[in-house]
Formats: sequence, structure tokens, C-alpha cells
Amino acid sequence: MESTSSEGNDDYYLELSPDPVRFESISPLTNVFFDDTNKQVFAVRSEGVIGVLVKGPEHNLNFRMEDKGPIISIKFSLDMNILAIQRTNTSVEFINYSSASGLDNVEYSQTCKGKNASILGFVWTHSNEILFVTDHGVELFLVVPEKRTVKALKSLSLGVNWFVFCPQSYLVLLSSGTIGNQMQALHITPGNLHKLTKFEMEAGATKPGKLAVSERDVALAVLYGTPSIIVLRHQPGINRSLGTAQVYVYTVHKMLTIKKSHILKLDTSGRFAINVIDNLIIVHHQASETSMIFDIKLPGVSDGTVMHHTSIAAPKPIRPYSLKVPGTTLLEQLSQPCLLYSPGWVVFQPNIIIDAKLGCLWFVKLRLESLVKLIPDKVLLVEFLMQRNDSKQVLMQVVKENVTQLPSSLLYMSTIFDKLNTVYRNHLENELQSQMGTPLQIGSKGVATVSENIKYKQIIDQSDMYTYILSKFPEDTTEPKMVVWILLEYIRSLADHDIPVQHYLHELVITTLVHRKAYYQLHQLLQYHVVADSKPLACLLLSLESLYPAAHQLALDMLKRLGNAHEEIMEVLLSKGHILPALRYVRSVGIIDQVSARKFLEAAKTSNDPKLFHSVYKFFENRNLRLHNTTAFTRGEHCQTYVQHFKYLFQGTDNGCNSDTNSNVSTMSSFG
Repeated sequence: MESTSSEGNDDYYLELSPDPVRFESISPLTNVFFDDTNKQVFAVRSEGVIGVLVKGPEHNLNFRMEDKGPIISIKFSLDMNILAIQRTNTSVEFINYSSASGLDNVEYSQTCKGKNASILGFVWTHSNEILFVTDHGVELFLVVPEKRTVKALKSLSLGVNWFVFCPQSYLVLLSSGTIGNQMQALHITPGNLHKLTKFEMEAGATKPGKLAVSERDVALAVLYGTPSIIVLRHQPGINRSLGTAQVYVYTVHKMLTIKKSHILKLDTSGRFAINVIDNLIIVHHQASETSMIFDIKLPGVSDGTVMHHTSIAAPKPIRPYSLKVPGTTLLEQLSQPCLLYSPGWVVFQPNIIIDAKLGCLWFVKLRLESLVKLIPDKVLLVEFLMQRNDSKQVLMQVVKENVTQLPSSLLYMSTIFDKLNTVYRNHLENELQSQMGTPLQIGSKGVATVSENIKYKQIIDQSDMYTYILSKFPEDTTEPKMVVWILLEYIRSLADHDIPVQHYLHELVITTLVHRKAYYQLHQLLQYHVVADSKPLACLLLSLESLYPAAHQLALDMLKRLGNAHEEIMEVLLSKGHILPALRYVRSVGIIDQVSARKFLEAAKTSNDPKLFHSVYKFFENRNLRLHNTTAFTRGEHCQTYVQHFKYLFQGTDNGCNSDTNSNVSTMSSFG
């Protein structure tokens, strides 16, 4: 593993991959080529006679070829079964390849069809299809390795200055016209070419004989799922050192039309290079040895047609990097600092930097932890992090820090919760649609779902909020009122987005209030139904009676409001020894014939009150008589113990005990 300097780590939001792809550096003996579709570097020694070394993230190959002249370009097919080699401006040779036997000993070739045309380059597209781009147009071929033949599929005539290809979107951009500002985009599908609407880029002033738009200033990418054309534009004028540069982003709509949609302000001039990392546009500036970072989904300033953006953080250099090199002995290795933003760097899409002199290919990576400290707008930061890959832990840490920074964060926490829950709601809708195949209606509160169908990478749901944030308040530093405000504000946001609130969030509100002795607030929240009624919540209130005696009655009131908790109310009353009120309650809700006589008789026996036991026993004898025409208990009721207890208490008496059971049951208050 190569090393990166630890000096000022927190100041760098970009870094080079720690394990670069190492290859033989360029020399008089060795030519180096790069295939940006397969991400492979070809080190060709002596035109292949000494050997060809192929290095990439997935493959590491070594083979030899015959010397048939200087190589202009060399690339493997997508399945690695065919090697294409361009040695002249009019043809491409093919050699079959297998991992077992290496290169075939028979070559076959294809010349371009256009008369007097010169091949500007070629790209492998779908399967074994290959696209030749010439100065007279494009030609699509199918290579059949089994027969060693090539079949023409489609072609298009057009004067071409240069081209750029995007393997993610299969989009080819062709520069045409005498000054090179007329653009024709093609979408390549299996066996076919599709023309998009032509468009022109602003020309400005140019030197005689130079194109208005050069290939090195154009990059194709996919931003947030949409094919895009990224163009570096210098201020009109011959001298690039004067004025400032901008980046134009053209959006490809449904593979039909192309429209300029964003302008990125660089506020400087000179030589630039562009990478795309995780839907972010990175602009490297050689003179200042810094990079800028832009996110087109974050709010910008609109001029009515185009959105203008500035860098989301101050320009910063790539993190310092050191390369391991051999020392004076075989076992010794030295650490050699790399020159960043070197003139020898070549930048490829989406996030590749190659230094052919050093023999290194790096992937540029984002350092989110450092970037967090450089974006002061917390709402903007949360929105930014929701769009990033592998950012959930960082995002939750940011939310947690803001939640615990009360009261300074009061102004924007509501907005942050709403942003999180807008995405959460959209995620729930998408899940429901995929299960049922029907769209959900917009919420009754009128809260709109995520616009433009943006697929956010990170979703923080209620479980995440509870586990990692809301249940982790430091009791010694956070004011109780602030804690409760945060909890209720999050619940408010869920309700506004028509997201059912999980009971554990309501439980957290109640336990927080009780533990912080905020009983008046608790009473008001329950009295005005700010916290939704539920059986688990009522059970929680019952368990808190020792801390807050009024919680018992609040729980009973809640169970009664639910309308489906008759059994629970009966059990609560019995557990408190309120036996006759329990009888009256089950009779009032019409379930007296279904309740267990054994439960009531056991509670009455436990009370050690003979008069109460007599009243309950006689009550159920009367029920038996009404239901079964006999006062005896059925075998299934398991009441023999209580029959014996009744005989023990009242044997030899008139069984009267002077108790008016029906009167007792009917006149006591419901929860007396």
C-alpha cells in the first residue's frame, strides 16, 4: 500500500487511491495507451515484440505481438475475447484472445468504409460491436471472432473534428463545423445509431486555425442518472490568463434533446481538468494546485434558463501523497512524495488520473469527513450528504451533532427533519408502489414528495433516528425542554409527511419527560393527544406509576379511548384490587358473559375480604344460572378451588352475608 501524508489531514476533501495501478512508465522503448472503457493501461514495449503488459482494476495480462508498425491505439473488447489494434488511419486489426491460450496467431482487419476517410479513433460498444469514428462520420461494425470476420451494421456521414465517448450512457459527442462549435450527439444501442438534436456551443474569439471548442475541454458523464456534457469554457479572448473560466453543463433529455442547464463559476483562469466523483463535478486547477467541488443538485442562482453554482467548499489541494520506491538494497523501500497537479498528469472520466512518467493510475476519492467541516450551512450539508454513496454514518453523525447543539440549532432543525422525512416518505411510497403496482396519493397535509424523481442514496428512517440519535441525548448537558422539543419536532415532521409514527418514539417522549420530572408537560401532552394513544404506550404509563402516580389514571383513560382494550382495562383494575369496578366495566361494554370468573374470584380471594368474595361469587352464580340454568360452575372454568373457599367461609350460614351484590356492582364509579 502506498502512503499518504498525515499532515493537515482535515484540510483535504480529495485524495488519491492508496493502491494505484502500477505499470511500466513511458520511455523510448515503451509506449503507454489507456482504454477508458475497460479502465486498462497498455504498456507496449518495442511495438509488442518484447511484450505487452495490460494493467487494470480487474485484469493483469502479459503477451507478445509481432511488430507490424507503430501502434496508434489498442483496446480489448468488453468480454476480453478480441484485441483491436489501430496502426494506420484507415483500418483496425483484430486478434482473438483467450485467457488459456493467449493471442491467436491469425489477424483479421476492417478498413473504414468512407472514401478518403481517416479514423480518428474507435470504441467498443455493446457485446462485440465496435464503432469507428472518422473525419467523415461514424461506422458501426459487428466483429465475429469465431469466423474472424467483421460485418458492417450502420453508418452516418458527417464532417468530424473530434469525438468523446461515454461508456456509461453509450453516448458519443461529435464536433463538426469549420470552427468546431457545432455538436452532434449519438446514442449507440445494440446494432443501431440514434441521432439526437444538434446544438451549438458558444464560439467566442479563437486563434486562426484553432477550433472554438477543443476535445480536452469536454467530458461526458452521468450526473444523477442523467447523461450530461461538461464543457470547460474560457472567457472570450486569445489569452487564457485573462479573465476567468466557467464550466457549462448540458443535460441530455430522454436521449432526444440537449440543453445547457448549469454554469459553474470558477473565478480563476488557467489550465483545468475535470473529474466526476459520486455525481459531483471536480475541477482541478493546475496553477493554484487546488481542486473545486460542485453539486448541481444543490440550490444555485437561476437567471431564468440556467442555474449558476459556486463551489460548495473553498478550493483545496488533493491530500499529499507519497509513493513507495526501491531503496539502495533489495529489501529497502523509500517513500517518495509525488508531485500533485503535475504537467504529466492526464485526467480521464469519471475519476481517473494517470501519470505515465511515474507509471501510476489513481482513482480520485472523496473524503466526506473532511468536507463536513468545510460546509457551514448545515441544511445544505445534510442535503449534500443524502446524495452521496457510503455517507450514512457521516450523515447521522452530522444530524446527531446538530441535535445536541441546542439551542443554537433550533433555527434549522425543523428544516433538516423535513428534508430527511421528505426523502423517507418518498422511499416508503416507492416501496409500496413496487409491492402493489399502484401510486400513493400525496399526503393529506399537502406535503409534496421528492421532486424530479431523484433517487437519494441515504435514507434515515425512524429506527435510525431512535437508535443512533434521539435516544442518545447526554443527560447532563442537554436541557429537558430542548430534548422534548427535538422529539416532538421530529414527530411533527413525520406527521406532516403522513408517515405513521412508531410507538417507540412516543414511548421515548414519555420516558424522557418522566425521568426529567417534567410531569406537567407529560400530563398536557397526553391530555391534548399530542402523543398518539396506543396499547404499548398505556402499558408504559402503567409501569411509570411508581415515579408518577397519576400515570395510572392516564393509562386507563388512554385504554378507554382506544375502544379495543377492554381486556387490558379489566386486567389493570384487577391488578389494583378494583374488583367491583372491573365487573361493572366489563358489564358496561357488553363482555360480561365472556370474561373469566376465575380471574375475578382469585382477585377477590386475594383481597382477604369475605364480604367482597361473597359478592363476586354470587354475581357469577347468577351469571351461571342465566347462561346454563344452574348456579354450578362448569368444569372448564376451573373454579373448584373457589367453590371450596366459599364453603369454608360461609358453611352453616344463610349465605346471605347481608351483601347486595347487584347494588354494589351497579352503583360504584367506573374507575373508583
